[in-house]
Amino acid sequence: MADLLVGNIEADTSEDEIKEFLAKYGFPAFDGIRHEQGTGARPAVIVSFNDVSEEGLRQLQSRVHNLFWKGRTIVAQVMPPKRQI
Repeated sequence: MADLLVGNIEADTSEDEIKEFLAKYGFPAFDGIRHEQGTGARPAVIVSFNDVSEEGLRQLQSRVHNLFWKGRTIVAQVMPPKRQI
């Protein structure tokens, strides 16, 4: 399982738009999505892929990182694995 942060998106971007955007660049369908509003200046989502490794996601990440979409430059970052306590 791996997570990808997609930041600096339009606040009103729907989950379907995000799914279509990622699919256009070769990403599989994500299994979960969490919206991160922060201060509101650069909203983000964290999308989870159950069947994609971190390394596989890193290879896809460069396809969308720094891409201009909907009037903004998108930031994509593979999230570090969650620690088990």
